[in-house]
Amino acid sequence: MGSDEAVAQFFQENLPGSRLEKNFLRADCPFCGEKGFDPAGRLRVFLKKGSFFHGYFRCLNRCVPAGFPLWFAKIAGLDASLVPGFDPDREPFLENIDYPAANLNREVDAHTASMTDSLRARFQKAGVGQDVLSELNIGFNGRYLVYPYFQKDGNCYAARCVFPDRPEDSFWHGNEAFFSERYRIFNIQDIDRCENGSLFLCVGEDSLLALKQLGFPAVAVPDLQTLEVLDPLQFAFIKTLFLVTSNNLESDVSTRILASRIGYKVRPFKWPSGLEKDFSLWQLAIEKGDGFRAAVAAMIKGAQAFSPFATPAREYEHFQEQLSMESGSSYSALKSGFPLLDDALDGVHGINIIGGAPKTGKSTFLIQIATEMALRKVPVLYYDFENGRQKIYQRSLCRLSRLSAEKIRQGDLTDEEKQRYQQASADLEKMLQFFRVINDRQVSPEIMRRHIDFIRHETNSDYTVVVIDSLHKLPFKDFSERRTGIDAWLRQMESIRDELRVSFLVVSELSRGDGKSYKETPHLGVFKGSGDIEYSADNAMVLYPDWDPLSSTTEQKRRNKLWLVASREHSPGLVAEYAVEYPYWGFAEHLPS
Repeated sequence: MGSDEAVAQFFQENLPGSRLEKNFLRADCPFCGEKGFDPAGRLRVFLKKGSFFHGYFRCLNRCVPAGFPLWFAKIAGLDASLVPGFDPDREPFLENIDYPAANLNREVDAHTASMTDSLRARFQKAGVGQDVLSELNIGFNGRYLVYPYFQKDGNCYAARCVFPDRPEDSFWHGNEAFFSERYRIFNIQDIDRCENGSLFLCVGEDSLLALKQLGFPAVAVPDLQTLEVLDPLQFAFIKTLFLVTSNNLESDVSTRILASRIGYKVRPFKWPSGLEKDFSLWQLAIEKGDGFRAAVAAMIKGAQAFSPFATPAREYEHFQEQLSMESGSSYSALKSGFPLLDDALDGVHGINIIGGAPKTGKSTFLIQIATEMALRKVPVLYYDFENGRQKIYQRSLCRLSRLSAEKIRQGDLTDEEKQRYQQASADLEKMLQFFRVINDRQVSPEIMRRHIDFIRHETNSDYTVVVIDSLHKLPFKDFSERRTGIDAWLRQMESIRDELRVSFLVVSELSRGDGKSYKETPHLGVFKGSGDIEYSADNAMVLYPDWDPLSSTTEQKRRNKLWLVASREHSPGLVAEYAVEYPYWGFAEHLPS
């Protein structure tokens, strides 16, 4: 038997003479007589299958507070173990509260007796009748409406006094110890009555009254500040919590704060577009009149569970957006500028780790790739801990102009060289709109995210490339061990890659082989100081010198081989050879010999 059927059977067995009519079980109320009400009072149980309020019962005379099956069993004196869904091992939410002997109960009774016809008419505009005002003990002290905040022990120690229709004019009355946010839940006893069921949580007592008139269970807080600091454990045994706030941005923020703490069971009400700011459920009741019940039913149906996941529809839409973007010019511009390398990797995407022996030109290689991408208006952030900003710009100018640094410093240029220099200078100046060098050794993942957000906004670009030179010189302020720090940075890069559409080019140091050289066969184990590279890198590459850095070999004969040693999507192997173009601080790509 399903849970819905079991609940229906429970009520039918414990309400003799009941009969099922459409979605309701109707019966004589077993409590009216003993509570001094008309013994012919009627009780209804809502039994629509799949409904959030399946199993919710209420007496039409309001002789007892409404609730769900466990509450029914309690007030009917039934064994709780007979109730479907009863958990004998659950631990109740207990608060260590020392309730005082003195309370406001008699004052509350006096205030409820002081309600005026004009105030009753005020509530009647929203459809709220005297039966609801009496049930919630709403009163009047001669100037202010009095909303008594009864606690779980059944006594009132503090009340909120509000000038009618001027909510900013309010104050707390009673025991000051009960003025704090901890005790500011209006009608708090409904939480226990709705165990294993659904409950409304409102901001504002009047919105609660409008819901209670419709017969719904509800609690309320007086303001957003209280909403944000509610203890989630108080709602541990509520299956669904509908959250009702006013129509404004502040309420949306507070809703997210609370929902993130309570979790998936929260279903915030969404207001239709076009409503005035601060529009509330109380105002909706006044505006809709007899149509208020249908309006609330529509909002219940439209309320979506707070979830850490995107909706399936949004997930599919995001997938299609990504496909569309990857077919666009911004995505296709993510090329290194080296045809063989781009063929091997299908462009610069994901996290690309490049290791190499000292003095093989790793920095020069990445400076060339980064500046070529920036020349094609791809935004690039270059985190440099090796060379310095001036040296990066100078080497780029040498490569673009095909002039040595010494030649540029001397300034003795032919007309043709001057023309090349002027064109390269103009290109460099334009390139700097899309190229930022950062030497800050205090950079953190949070700062990096802000840098990425800035350059994306500044360049109006969908994608960003981040170069890190080098991985082993990133700051590890919060990490006790270097390897732990490197791995933590790699985790952050994965998040940034996925959330912000960022491609990484990262220089890594290599470990010396058994012969204390850097010329062993390339494999993932040659990367220094991190076991996580094999898990984090989309592509892991090694730039090996095909020459002896300690020999007197001329610069023009220096060649490096680039190996793709591991890839998520591409075949490992030798990619290409790169000849040093001395003295221009660049490389020329060649087919492997």
